[in-house]
Amino acid sequence: MYHLIFNGLAVKGKKSKYVEKVKSVFDGAGLDYKVYVTERTGHASEMAKEITSSEDGATIIACGGDGTLHEVLNGVADISSCRLGLIPIGTGNDFAAACHLPKNVSDAAKMIISREPVFIDCIELSSGLRSVNAVGMGIDVDILQRAYRGRYRGRLKYIFATIRALVRFKGYKFTIEIDGKTSEHFGILTCLGNGRQIGGGIRLFPTYLLNDGYMVVNLTDFVSRGKVIPQFLRIMAGNIEKLKAVTLVKAKKVRVTCDGPQRTIQAEGELYDGMPLEAEVVHGKLRFFLPEGIKELTDE
Repeated sequence: MYHLIFNGLAVKGKKSKYVEKVKSVFDGAGLDYKVYVTERTGHASEMAKEITSSEDGATIIACGGDGTLHEVLNGVADISSCRLGLIPIGTGNDFAAACHLPKNVSDAAKMIISREPVFIDCIELSSGLRSVNAVGMGIDVDILQRAYRGRYRGRLKYIFATIRALVRFKGYKFTIEIDGKTSEHFGILTCLGNGRQIGGGIRLFPTYLLNDGYMVVNLTDFVSRGKVIPQFLRIMAGNIEKLKAVTLVKAKKVRVTCDGPQRTIQAEGELYDGMPLEAEVVHGKLRFFLPEGIKELTDE
């Protein structure tokens, strides 16, 4: 049985055709499935929890974006007892890009029914929160906060929010412990990645691997106002490794502490106030549907 959890906001109006396209693929293959449509924030987590509590070895397919997959992942009680997949119908689709999933929903559904899942890593915080793509704090959170309260929609809201954040965001002091080694920084971003990018295409982790037992830590130091936008443009062009302000490190365990109150963190674009950024990699437990040819995804 395949459990298809659709993000209700992603399949409204003209986009409702996505549900029928996915159903058509499963009907054509003669497979048993059940369709769920979320009605509110957190609903996908509730559904995933109910499914996995009543069915051992359940197969759950998140049909939405990074946020839908994030909710499903965190609704599962034991990630080793189920199989997860993603049909990308979101705005940014950052983890779908890391997995090289088909952009066409029918093709993504066909990939899932023709493949067996493989093991990939995920990041788990000390709070129990899981992240399959990226979790962090700093300017990424500021961009999200500006985007969510802005008047624009779609990717446009993230573009304007990013421009404002680049100009106005102030750095912060923090101490980071990476696999037992501690250092102090004054920066604008601390982000832990299992995937490749955030924000609909900002490639913070060019050396990512989905199943090597490590996360990539991106430490971006504060730079003067005059250098912020040029450096951001270089990041967008895929030249992040050439920037002196950016340090990329692979790690199994990370703990970040800030001067002053705990900062808001984000995981797959979802915001969490006052949650410690203390995380480790979970390796060899999460089974996920990937396209043929990237069972062992290599550095790009």
